[in-house]
Amino acid sequence: MDRSARIVDRALTRLKLRQLRLLVAVGTHGNIQNAARSLGISQPAATKMIQDLEIDFEVKLFDRTNRGVVPTVFGETLIRHGKLIFAQISNAAQDLDDLSEGNAGRVVVGTLLAASASLLPAAIERLLADRPNVAIKIIEGTNEVLMPALLSGEIDMVVGRLPSHRHRSKIRQEKLFEDHILAVTGPQHPLAGRANISFAQTKPFGWILPPLETTLRRQVDHFFTGQQAYVPPVSIESVSYLTNRSLLQSRNLIGLMPTEVVAQDIENGHLAQLDWAVPFGHGPIGVSLRLNDDLSPAGRAFKTALHSVAHSRTA
Repeated sequence: MDRSARIVDRALTRLKLRQLRLLVAVGTHGNIQNAARSLGISQPAATKMIQDLEIDFEVKLFDRTNRGVVPTVFGETLIRHGKLIFAQISNAAQDLDDLSEGNAGRVVVGTLLAASASLLPAAIERLLADRPNVAIKIIEGTNEVLMPALLSGEIDMVVGRLPSHRHRSKIRQEKLFEDHILAVTGPQHPLAGRANISFAQTKPFGWILPPLETTLRRQVDHFFTGQQAYVPPVSIESVSYLTNRSLLQSRNLIGLMPTEVVAQDIENGHLAQLDWAVPFGHGPIGVSLRLNDDLSPAGRAFKTALHSVAHSRTA
């Protein structure tokens, strides 16, 4: 029997959930004693459980430091899979509870700003039309927050701008449509309503920018650097649309927003689109899913609703 088959056989016959719980707890606490205390077991018993895991998987899981222990690359990998296993168990229990209570399943969706204004609400409406008792949970954030939660099984899918570099090796993506970034202001802004605006005309004004860890922010910074290393006189970093909308209406700032997000406010006159073609930010909106992992029936139904809504807009 080769090494891989030997380890798989040991995992299937000897691995216990309490060992995985301890592994995850040690990774969280960075200390075997505190992890053992949190699970109500003795430190010697916890140390023995870790040693048994290392023997079974034939790798070192933790390195000792003067502050406690830190996971090795093998430990980090096993912790990640342990979290995924517990998330799947939790999801299974939730699905059973939902079904026993008469709900038609449950779906947890992470949303990025580009999807939250119109795509997501329309898909939810379509899902509820078919499954009126489905339980839906929406979590808003950036890719840096949502992708780890997706990979650990805490959420079922992430909807929004598809990541172009990070995380792509661990997820699969389904494109829904292309989106563009618009430069927007409040209707009172001196540049609102002007035709053929140049970037030079925007330089005296402050900007509302996406967070540093986002693809769009990297594109903005690259563009600003190419414009004689331009630095805005005021720079506000925010992904809160309600905050950004209020700031644009009260101050002479310029914001960068996905078309999907600001279309209705522009149409209603609450915001104004600058007549400046943003030379970056064009990209796909879609669904990010765990690689080689099946969705629940409710999850599949919601993904179908997303594709249906997207198709109806581009048809």
